[in-house]
Amino acid sequence: MAAIDVSYRVEGSGPPLYLVHGIGARKTTWDTLIAGLRDDYTCVSYDLRGHGDSPVPAPPYSLDELVEDLEALRARLGHDRIHVAGHSLGGMIGPAYARAYPGCCRSVALLSTAAGRSEEDRAKLRAVGQAMEDQGIAETLPTFVDRWFTDGFIATNPGAIEARLQQVIDTPAEVFMSVFWIYATTEMGAWLHEIEQPCLVLTGEFDGGCNPRLNRFMHARLPDSRLVILDGYKHSLLMEASHEVLPHLREFLLEQD
Repeated sequence: MAAIDVSYRVEGSGPPLYLVHGIGARKTTWDTLIAGLRDDYTCVSYDLRGHGDSPVPAPPYSLDELVEDLEALRARLGHDRIHVAGHSLGGMIGPAYARAYPGCCRSVALLSTAAGRSEEDRAKLRAVGQAMEDQGIAETLPTFVDRWFTDGFIATNPGAIEARLQQVIDTPAEVFMSVFWIYATTEMGAWLHEIEQPCLVLTGEFDGGCNPRLNRFMHARLPDSRLVILDGYKHSLLMEASHEVLPHLREFLLEQD
């Protein structure tokens, strides 16, 4: 299980904060939040393996490999202990990293992610994955728009949505499916109690796949966590609601330093 040297950016100064994006996204996903954090934190954003400007090793990938890529980047940049904030799949990589490398992790923010899925939840994800494999990713993308964004955002931000969908299309299909299945099959419930670090658990009220029920489950099992549900939002909080995520994330981080 060899780690790879991912493509990354470093902005700001202060304690290191590593930012981990989700399926088919890019390090630029964090730009708006970084603008509000870089005066207090050294913000490290990077492209997951197979995404953006990072190398594309042959899939399938595993959650452990994504964790090792993060650890390799931390060691490469010479940071001692890091804060980690992750969105969606990134919100699984973060706590898995804290579990594997507890001495290197100061805190974890789990944004728009999931644990404690029911069999119905898992069946829905399997159906989505099967549809993408049978029909093609590009052909099924329109169904993601309604899952990711509110109606108001869809109506007023067609360009931003098109750019997000293009990121998915530009991600190699075998990479996208590999990380989708990591997200769909990972169940953190059995080991969340092992996470020693303070955690922020945050999601949108109407995020279907990472809904408040699943976030309350995570909050209940993490030894040291706070729960935030943002009213009215769906999954793509970093695009649609960075202005609402920022104060919660910033307050949480400042309390750890």
